[in-house]
Amino acid sequence: MATLADPLDRLLGKKTADALDEAFEIRTVEDLLRHYPHRYASAGKELAEKEPPEGEHITIIARVASAAVVKMKNRPGQMLRVSLATDSQTVDVTFFNPQKVRHVIKPGVRAMFSGTVKYFRGKWSLTHPSYLILPEPRVGEEDSVVPLASIKGAGDLAGLARANQDPGAELDLSVFDRALIPLYPATREVESWTIMRCVRQVLDQLDPIEEPLPDETRAEHGFIGLDEALRTVHLPDTKEDIERAQDRLRFDEALSLQLVLAMRRHDNSERVAPACAPVAGGIADQFEEMLPFTLTEGQQAVAEEISGDLARPHPMSRLLQGEVGSGKTIVALRAMLQVVDAGYQCALLAPTEVLANQHARSLRKMMGPLAAGGELGSAEHSTRIALLTGSLPVAAKRAALLEAVTGDAGIVIGTHALIQDNVEFFNLGMVVVDEQHRFGVEQRDQLRSRAREGLSPHLLVMTATPIPRTIAMTVLGDLEVSTLRELPRGRTPIKSSVVPAKQKPQWVDRAWERIREDVADGRQAYVVCSRIGDGEQGAGEDQFTEEKQPETKSAVDVFEELSSGPLADLRVGLLHGRLPSDEKDVVMSAFNVGDIDVLVCTTVVEVGVDVPNATVMVIVDAERFGVSQLHQLRGRVGRGKHQGLCILVTGSNPGGPAYERLSAVAATNDGFELAQLDLATRREGDILGAAQSGTTSNLRLLSLMAHGDILESAREFAQGIVDSDPSLEGHPALASMVTAALDSDRIEYLEKS
Repeated sequence: MATLADPLDRLLGKKTADALDEAFEIRTVEDLLRHYPHRYASAGKELAEKEPPEGEHITIIARVASAAVVKMKNRPGQMLRVSLATDSQTVDVTFFNPQKVRHVIKPGVRAMFSGTVKYFRGKWSLTHPSYLILPEPRVGEEDSVVPLASIKGAGDLAGLARANQDPGAELDLSVFDRALIPLYPATREVESWTIMRCVRQVLDQLDPIEEPLPDETRAEHGFIGLDEALRTVHLPDTKEDIERAQDRLRFDEALSLQLVLAMRRHDNSERVAPACAPVAGGIADQFEEMLPFTLTEGQQAVAEEISGDLARPHPMSRLLQGEVGSGKTIVALRAMLQVVDAGYQCALLAPTEVLANQHARSLRKMMGPLAAGGELGSAEHSTRIALLTGSLPVAAKRAALLEAVTGDAGIVIGTHALIQDNVEFFNLGMVVVDEQHRFGVEQRDQLRSRAREGLSPHLLVMTATPIPRTIAMTVLGDLEVSTLRELPRGRTPIKSSVVPAKQKPQWVDRAWERIREDVADGRQAYVVCSRIGDGEQGAGEDQFTEEKQPETKSAVDVFEELSSGPLADLRVGLLHGRLPSDEKDVVMSAFNVGDIDVLVCTTVVEVGVDVPNATVMVIVDAERFGVSQLHQLRGRVGRGKHQGLCILVTGSNPGGPAYERLSAVAATNDGFELAQLDLATRREGDILGAAQSGTTSNLRLLSLMAHGDILESAREFAQGIVDSDPSLEGHPALASMVTAALDSDRIEYLEKS
C-alpha cells in the first residue's frame, strides 16, 4: 500500500518516476494526484441510433467494408474513403492522409473508431477519427481483454491503448467503456495516457487519505472527503462527479494558500520592529511646514494610518495603492521622515534606474535643505539621500555604500542593487517598495533582512496599479491595504483615444499635429514605443496571441522618422534602457527642464517619471502593451494644470480582441476597473514566489477572477485556525496539506523569511 508522501520510484519504477520528475517536477504520490486532468474526453457511446446528433463524440466498433483512395474534388490531393459495416447500418469515414493509413485500414479489418459526428446532405460521417485496429476475439471470450502483439492505430484511441496494455501484450478494453476519460497536461516525452496509467496504478495501491477538514466545515460547504475527491477527479463517472471533486479540491487549494498567508501575518505580528513614534519639531514636522500645498483628505487619512503603524513595536506590513498621480510618494516620504526622526534609516526600492534617479531628484527637491545633512547651511534637523544603482561610477557607488553603512544617509534609494550582498545599513528601520507589481515577495523580504539582528523593519509597499480584491487576498494577502482614490486638487482626468493606423492613417498624422500644437503652447509630449531597435522583442509581445500581430516600430526608427519628418523643427530626444546611465540622466534632465519638446522612449518612463509640463502621449503599437502598462504610461501626462491626452495607435483591426482591449482602456480612467480587466487578460502569476507579473501560475483549479467567494471563505477559516494554532501542531493534516499542495521550496523560503 502507499501514502501521499511516498516517492513514486517505489511504486512506478525509477525510469517512469524520473520522466515525471523531469517533465513536471512530480516526485511523490501527492504530486501525481494533484496533477489534475485539464479536461475530460467523452468516450462517447456505442452506436445505438441511426442519426446521432451533430457534434456528438461517438466511439464505434465496426468492420471495414471498403476502402479506396480517391481524388479530392475541391483541392489538390487524395483522401481515403472508407465504408464501415455495423450491426445496423453503414458509416462513411474519411482520412486526408491516405498514404499513412491505406495499408492499415483495409477491407475486412475490425477496428474501433472515435470521432465527432458531422452531417452532409442528410447523412452523417466521421472525418479523420482516431482509430485502433482490433484482433478477432478469441472463441468463447468477450472483447474486454484481447491479445495484441503491437498497437496499430493513431490518435487518442491508440494512445489510450498503449497506456492500458499489460506486459503480456494483452489489451484491456474496459478503459474504453468509461463515460469520461481524463486528459492531463502532458509533454511529448510524458503523454497524457502515460500519466493516466500511472495515476490508476497509484490509486490501486493508495491507503485511505486522512481528512484535513473538520466535519462541520465540510458539512457547511457540502464538500466530499479528500480521499473521495482525489480519486474521483481522476476517475469520474459523471460530470457531476467532476464538479463535486473540483469544488472540494479548489477549496483545499485556496485554503493552502490562505494558511501560508495567515502564518506569515501571525509571524510578522510576533516580530520586533523599531517603535518610531512621531517626534515633535523633528524633520517630519519641518517638512510638513515647508509644503506649499495641503494634503488631500485621503492623503492625510492614510498618513495617519501609517504613522500609527510605525509607532508600534511590531513591523508594519502595508500596501499603499492609488491611482497614477494620487500622491503616494509624498505620503511615503512623510512616513520615512518619521522613521528618520526616530534614529533609523529607510531604503526605497525602485524597479528601474530611471525611476530611482527620479525619486532621488524629486525627494531632494521636496525636502530642500532638509536633504542636505552635514553640509554647510543645512537645516538643524536634516539628513542625506543616497542613490545606489548598478550603473553608477565606482566612486559614486562607494560613496553611497559608505553613507548607508555609516548612517549618514537617512534615506537610501536604489534598484535591485540594494539587494546585493555588499550593501549594509547602519540601522535600517523601514523598507519602501515602489511599484510592487515589478517585485516578488522574496525580493522585498530580502531587503528587509538587512536590519540589525533581532529587528524587522517596517514595510510599505506602493503601487499605482490598483489591486483587485482577490489579488489583495492572495498575492498581497500578508499586507494591510490603504487606498488613495482622490486626485490632487486641480488635476483634470486624462482623455484617451484609439487610432487604427492602417484604416485611418490621417488620424496618425493628426496626432503629430496635435503634438506640434501643444509644443507651440509651451508644453511637451511623449512618444512611447514597445521596443528599442531591431531584433528586440516588444513590450508585452507574445502576451496576447488572439490575432496576428502587425510589425512593430522601434523607438530608434520612430525617433529618426519624427525628427526628420513631421516634427523636424522641434527638439526631439531619445530615451531607452540601453543608453548608458549618464546619457539617460542627461536626456531625462533635459526633458525635465524643458530643453526637449518631444521624448521618444520605451517603457523606461512607465513608472514614477513626473514632468508636469507634458500633456500629450502617443503610444505606438499600443496593442503590444498590457492593460496596467497602458494605464501607468498615460499617467505620465496631465500631471499639471493642463488637460492630458493619450493617443493609442494600433495596427490591430477594429472589432478584434486587441482593439477592443484598447477601447476598454480608453473608455475609463478608473484603475480599479482596469485592474479587473488586466487580471482577466493575463494569468495570476506565481502567487507566493518571486514572479508576480503573470507568465506562470501555481494555481491548478483556483481562479482569482472567478472564485473570490471561495478565497474569502478559505481566508476566514485559515485565520481562525492560525489564531488558535499558529504552527498547526494540533492540525497535522492541514500542515501536511500546506506543504504538499504548494511547492516545498517555496514553503521553505516562507518559513525562513
